[in-house]
Amino acid sequence: MAEHPDEFLEVRVHELDLKPGLTGLCAGYEACEWRCQQLAAHLIEWLPDFALDHAEKEGMGSHNAAALLAKAARAVYTSDKYQRRGELGELLLHIVIRQVFETVPAISKYFFKDSSNDTVKGFDAVHVVTGSEFLELWLGEVKFYCDIVSATRDVVEEINKHVDRDYLRSEFALISNKIDDNWAYAERLKKLLHRNTSLDEIFDAMCIPVCLTYESNVIKSHSAVTSEFKAAFSQEVRKHHADFATRALPSSIRIHLFLLPMREKEPLVREFDERLKKCQGITN
Repeated sequence: MAEHPDEFLEVRVHELDLKPGLTGLCAGYEACEWRCQQLAAHLIEWLPDFALDHAEKEGMGSHNAAALLAKAARAVYTSDKYQRRGELGELLLHIVIRQVFETVPAISKYFFKDSSNDTVKGFDAVHVVTGSEFLELWLGEVKFYCDIVSATRDVVEEINKHVDRDYLRSEFALISNKIDDNWAYAERLKKLLHRNTSLDEIFDAMCIPVCLTYESNVIKSHSAVTSEFKAAFSQEVRKHHADFATRALPSSIRIHLFLLPMREKEPLVREFDERLKKCQGITN
């Protein structure tokens, strides 16, 4: 199968020199409407990459693509009470870090769920960025919210809880137990996460990507990607980044902030759920 689906979200702000780093992404418009349906369709394309394990993704081809898509869709959730579920946000986080930084998923939490409607604790993404001389661990956090103030407040609280020494050691042990030994980076990641590796060394090789969504005044007040829209978009995401950067964030770990403004959350959730349920029934 392809490395991952073609890009849909447009990167409109990307600042690596800021602290934390900032990336602002946009779904854009079509026929004067925010591309809600198109974004929902794009999310579905990513389901196998998001919810299947390493071996299944490696073995995915035309002969079993439908069955594996249905399996991935069922792994996300099957509940009719979808409005307050957080899986769509975790899928967005997965997509943006794969697209922007070419991360590689280390494990899929959804593959290990006991029930399709269980909520999975821990970090919202476990990825790596690889090079010939380095391996970076990317442990993600996401808040799929309507309100950016609430999203910022809650994610900062969660980040600080999750960098506690005991929490990290427990999470590292869980991650290590789920790494496929046949995955190309299994040995290197297990060594990094080993209990004998100092947290100082791990922090030097770690990034926390944070993805926040919110209903945006800029998105609502425009109907096309114009120069005026681009300027307003940039101003808005930089404002929210500045607020995030003033919070009590851990200084020992690199953080990168992704902001994804929406027109409205509820129609996107509904569109995604409808498409997800159709995928779940493909092989029935």
